[in-house]
Amino acid sequence: MILDHAHARPRDLALDDLTRQRTWAELVERATRLAHYLRDDLGLDADAHVAVLMGNRVEFVEIILGALMAGVWITPINWHLQADEIAYIVRDSEARVLFTDEALVDTAQAAVEGGPGRGGVAAAVHAPEEMDGRVEMPLPTIVAAGQDFEALLATASAAPVGLEGPAGGTMIYTSGTTGRPKGVKRARSGTLGAALDAHAASGRALGLDGAGPHLVTGPLYHAAPLMFAMYDLGNGAPMVIMPRWSAERTLELVRDRSVAHTHLVPTMFVRLLRLTEATRAAFDPTPLRLVLHGAAPVAPEVKRQMIAWWGEKLVEYWGATEGGFCTLVDSREWLTHEGTVGRATSNFEVFAVADDGARLPPGPTGTLYCRHRTLDRAFEYHRDPDKTAAAFLAPGTFTTGDVGFVDTEGYVYLSDRKSNMIISGGVNIYPAEIEHVFQGHPAVADVAVFGIPDDEWGESVHAAVQLEPGIAAGPDRADELLAFARARLARYKIPRAIDFHETLPRHPTGKLLVRLLREPFWKDRKRRI
Repeated sequence: MILDHAHARPRDLALDDLTRQRTWAELVERATRLAHYLRDDLGLDADAHVAVLMGNRVEFVEIILGALMAGVWITPINWHLQADEIAYIVRDSEARVLFTDEALVDTAQAAVEGGPGRGGVAAAVHAPEEMDGRVEMPLPTIVAAGQDFEALLATASAAPVGLEGPAGGTMIYTSGTTGRPKGVKRARSGTLGAALDAHAASGRALGLDGAGPHLVTGPLYHAAPLMFAMYDLGNGAPMVIMPRWSAERTLELVRDRSVAHTHLVPTMFVRLLRLTEATRAAFDPTPLRLVLHGAAPVAPEVKRQMIAWWGEKLVEYWGATEGGFCTLVDSREWLTHEGTVGRATSNFEVFAVADDGARLPPGPTGTLYCRHRTLDRAFEYHRDPDKTAAAFLAPGTFTTGDVGFVDTEGYVYLSDRKSNMIISGGVNIYPAEIEHVFQGHPAVADVAVFGIPDDEWGESVHAAVQLEPGIAAGPDRADELLAFARARLARYKIPRAIDFHETLPRHPTGKLLVRLLREPFWKDRKRRI
């Protein structure tokens, strides 16, 4: 585990964000001091929450490890979000501390205290109806990387944290198709020692055995790059963190740092394959031993080209923030079962269920469920027992909302998504949230948001809009609506295009028939995601 590496090779490099470095001894000491700050100086208990709004830098990893050692919940927040969106997550999680960095401190301040035309935690604590009837909560302390962060570490205790104490956990927010996002609380290990051991064991199950440097290519606020990197770190892999991803820089770092393991999303594959032929030919993939990918569907032709270029090093997984990785498939298996996302891992059983709740035999398509073999409740949604209950078919058996089938050999194939969730570039985008914003524009009578095929991103966001009577459609109106959305949503949630319709199709019950709008874009595709 990480503590062992600090004792065995204290001066070896553990973290490098290409600006700042930490040895194993420095990493453990700083995480230990942070744990004492949270637990002793602030008096936080095992049910307390903290949050981090920070770019890719070494302090992010120190904060995650420190929260784990302190036994508290830690919520990474997407820094692309608007201040109001960040404020909701801070407020809903009841975070006592919000860690940030110099570049985002103004955004953090706006989220906590609000500003002209904006809500914030300070404003919301006086509106109990927004907090499920709860009354006022203390405003979180904002701690920025740099002088503030170093000052609190300098005064906190460096005494070892006992392995028998409680372990913290990550609570990452993920949205549904209705309402606000909810925090996902995965089952926590009973003690810190068990949690550190579990991280290392999960890494070994994936092939993240610490054999060489691990390159972080995506934002650490996403569950996949964060947790896979932490698993590899637990097995002794130094973590090389890219502040921003680029195809060229990825190849340089693999070469210069002899990177053994990394995680990519299909959009990155597309960008890498678009490099010049000379650049691709000059790259030697020999150092790479394992390239994990998932989070979004990958076009078979793109995957075949990547395997031809880098070799049989790609390992695909399928799962979700709620349950982790439920299936795996290596390159060799995938080439003989093209399109599969793999077979269930040893912790899970995967099967399809019909609309009436009956389990389906191999072959027919239905809603895919994962059954954890040892846990009755692999996760829960923070403060939402109804949503938690709805996710489970039976104890330990939950769905991610994907539709597909399992063949006679146990290989899982995805074909559709029961919800209308959009996955663009590996990022989950939820139409209801975007629709709610458009519905706030006085010219909009009705709106539907859905994903359409995109060769680079997998899916892109598309909007169908019905205008109020007497309002003219056209390019200028589309620009006006998109500008309205940009002021209220993160950039990646903004539709790439808007279609105007005289009326949008609705069932007599009032349900919007998004399928009728979406289907023409997908009619020539084998899959619907």
